[in-house]
Amino acid sequence: MSKRRVVITGMGVVTSLGETADEMWDNLCAGKSGIRHVTRFDMSTYPVRFGAECTNFDITRYAGEVARYTDDKLQPRRLDRFGQFGIAAALTAWKDSGIEVTKEDSHRCGVIIGSGIGGIETLEEQNKVLLSRGVTRVSPFTVPR
Repeated sequence: MSKRRVVITGMGVVTSLGETADEMWDNLCAGKSGIRHVTRFDMSTYPVRFGAECTNFDITRYAGEVARYTDDKLQPRRLDRFGQFGIAAALTAWKDSGIEVTKEDSHRCGVIIGSGIGGIETLEEQNKVLLSRGVTRVSPFTVPR
């Protein structure tokens, strides 16, 4: 096997200002702010109630691309939100690179996304399940999500 090096340059983002590098850049240049009141959970007891929330993100918009490279169409929906952001950013970076990859040669490419703790949203949700419904109702996918 040769020691050939390959570098693919592409940009992918998921931000409160857009889900593509171009959209985010255009919004930044237009002076738009991605800061707004947080709506994903109750902030009434916190002194600060705003942040850069990704309000329009929907992983199902990426389902076709995910299905193109994997046999598990449901996998992205099983991930915590931060993992979904990673998949979406990786797919848009891949598209931005201009490299065409088919299902047959997709095993030659990859993206690694790592996290030391996983999704806080999932941990919080499953902690509520633990406290209200008991340990047997906690999802076995809590950590791998």
